Amino acid sequence: MSETKQLEERPCGEAEDGELVPRILRGEESAFEALVVRHQGRVFATVRRYARREDEVQDIVQEIFLKVHQKLSTFRGEAPFHHWLMRLAVRTCYDFLRAHQRNKESLFADLNPGETDWLDRFVAAPEEAGDDEDAARSLVERILEQLSPSSRLVITLLEIEERSVKEIAELTGWSQTAVKVRAFRARREMRKRLGRLVLKKYL
Repeated sequence: MSETKQLEERPCGEAEDGELVPRILRGEESAFEALVVRHQGRVFATVRRYARREDEVQDIVQEIFLKVHQKLSTFRGEAPFHHWLMRLAVRTCYDFLRAHQRNKESLFADLNPGETDWLDRFVAAPEEAGDDEDAARSLVERILEQLSPSSRLVITLLEIEERSVKEIAELTGWSQTAVKVRAFRARREMRKRLGRLVLKKYL
């Protein structure tokens, strides 16, 4: 029995991603199920950065794996499978943001006590407000939800996931120059949103 045949016959749960792909393309559904189980945690975590409602998260994840099944023949194995999968996932999330762009202002009345307290301390002494507090993260999430789709995507990838400009360019299909420009605009947009929040409370 050839080495290739032995690899093909390994249980799906033990097979490498690169071994599962040709089996899926030949119609072996158990191989696709194994691929989904292996990577769904990573995909769910990514999607939850862009959608809060669980029904939206479920729909986006389902769409991503549907695209995986449809586009798997384009996977060339030049990089690890999860790189190809993350490019597809990020671009699907970006499509979701553009299709569901919400133009909503965060009103001071909507802030919870913890967020209000953090904002008070931020205005009084920004350097002492503390970047790692739950209230700060909550406010950042509120502001992110108000950003344009491209700004939200680039800030999430750059600041939250701490990816490099090169990685973001590979994930999004944008040039590295475009990533830098969009990051600059996104940070400016975030500062503007935070400024509006401060004005509503203190003026």
